This record gives sequence, structure tokens and C-alpha cells, in this order.
Amino acid sequence: MAYQIRTLSNSEFPPKLREIPDVPKRLFYAGNLPTEGNRILCIVGARKYTQYGKEALEALIEGLRGYPITIVSGLALGTDSLAHRAALKNKIQTIAVPGSGLEPKVIYPSSHARLADEIVSSGGGLLSEFDNDFRATLWSFPKRNRIMAGMSDAVLVTEAELKSGTLITSRLATDYNREVMTVPGSIFSKNSEGPHMLIRLGATPITKSEDVIRALGLELKPENSKSHDISYDSLSMDERKIVEKLREPMSRDELIRSIGMPASDINMILTAMEIKGIVTENMGEIHLC
Repeated sequence: MAYQIRTLSNSEFPPKLREIPDVPKRLFYAGNLPTEGNRILCIVGARKYTQYGKEALEALIEGLRGYPITIVSGLALGTDSLAHRAALKNKIQTIAVPGSGLEPKVIYPSSHARLADEIVSSGGGLLSEFDNDFRATLWSFPKRNRIMAGMSDAVLVTEAELKSGTLITSRLATDYNREVMTVPGSIFSKNSEGPHMLIRLGATPITKSEDVIRALGLELKPENSKSHDISYDSLSMDERKIVEKLREPMSRDELIRSIGMPASDINMILTAMEIKGIVTENMGEIHLC
């Protein structure tokens, strides 16, 4: 076993988790607890994410680097693993709450046993209320969601279909009086139905990292309040086409006509570029940052 598992006393539980009505009777832990004073951000989303969802999530997390934030997610396939890996890449503490026990032989999915080990070795941790040798079941995932929502200051939903289990976590966050945030997406994508419903219900729409930082009650660093240079080499081919066209600001309709791609594709790319800080829309025109 690459890490040691111990039982937390109730006084060691993350403070906000002790406030929820269905507090776990016990918790098992490996690695480090969330750094004291950090804001805790739970990130959840679709198992089958889109390229847009991936780029948006990675850009948002990159913008959180250097802030006192701990990212919590569920170690599952899809968005969860993206969130953990992006946090590791940007040296942000991350905590995984799997739907299984914490012994490497039962970590679910088994392909993420190495990721769990990386999380612990990087200064993060693993947390579960299930026995160490407990294997994940259908009911254990929604049960663990209350821990993720309960220990966090806010929950960020990237992508989710209307009947997704991801929305269980957002509902619990609302029940626990936590901030719920979500990333708007294409009106043509099933994965955007959940976020758009959450926005209608009052969730905070997130289009850039600064939105998350403010929602967590943190002060923006000076460099985050200014536009930054984007490396041309880091852009996709479609993003480069847009940048070339935007040497002079133009309306969204003009841009769509000039590039000749479907409007739905252009709108998704523009949203991702806005999250990355490449473009902004002002007075009906798209500008380079």
C-alpha cells in the first residue's frame, strides 16, 4: 500500500461537513486534510464530457493557481479525473472522495488507483465513509455526494445532462446553503441542459476563473485583473482562424459569416476562448483581449 489510512475523529472532520444534517458517523482518510484557511471548491460534471467541457474546466482551474483553494471531486471517470489532474498540474491541493473504500485494491475505477496515489503524494488526500475494503455499488455514489457538497464552500458544475447524477450534488449543495456555480454551454448540447437549468434556478454562471475566485470570497491578485498575452502556438486551428479574423473587432454574426463554420460550432469555440481570456464581447462586438 502506497499510503496509510487512518480514521478521523469527529473533531477532525472538515468544519463545514459537521454542519450538515446527515453527518457521516465516521470517516477514513489518507494523505492530508484540506489546508486550514483554504476555500474548498467541489467540481462535478459529466462522465462523457465534450472537448468544450474539457477545455473550459482546464482553463478555469489554471486560473485558480496560487490562490488558497482546495479542489474536491469524486475520482470517477470523466470530469472528476479531469479536475483532479488539472489541480495536480497547477499545484492546487485536491481531495478525492471515491464511492469505494480507500484500499488501492478497491479504488473505483481501478484505473484511477495510480491517480489516487498521486493525489496523496502531492499533498492532497482521499476521504471516504466506507470501510477500507468496501467495493463501490450503485448506491454508494449518491451517498458520497453529500460529503463532497457538505465539506465544500461552493460547487461548480461544468457539464451535465438533465438526468445526470451530477445534479444530485448540486441539489445537496443548495440544501446545505452552499454556493452553486455552473458553466454555460451550447444550446445544441445535451451536456448543457443541466447547467442551463441550474442557471434558471439561480446558479451563478461562470465564464472565467475570476468569477470563481470572487464567488469564493477571495481577493483577485493584480495580475488577474489585467488581460494577458496568449501564445499563438497554444491555439487550436479553429481558434487561430477566429484570432486572424478579429484583428479588428466584429459582431458575432459577421464573424460566423466570414469563417463559414456552423454557428453552433463558432459559439462553442468563442465561449471556450472567452473562458481562456482570449476574447471578450462588448457592445455587441467580439474583441481580442
